[in-house]
Amino acid sequence: MTYNFDPDRWYENHRELLEERRRKGELDEAAFAAELDELDRRHAEMVRRLDGTYQLPEEKGR
Repeated sequence: MTYNFDPDRWYENHRELLEERRRKGELDEAAFAAELDELDRRHAEMVRRLDGTYQLPEEKGR
């Protein structure tokens, strides 16, 4: 199975949602900053997990 997941696009989509919530007045600046910090943390954690953690075993005799 192949996954075509782009963590940077995921981040941008979620950041746009946060910015829209701020524009609508659902988040003040402090809440926006806190949500953005959490988003940054989640993105960094995701990238660490996705970055080379899965390797196919090498075939013997190659």
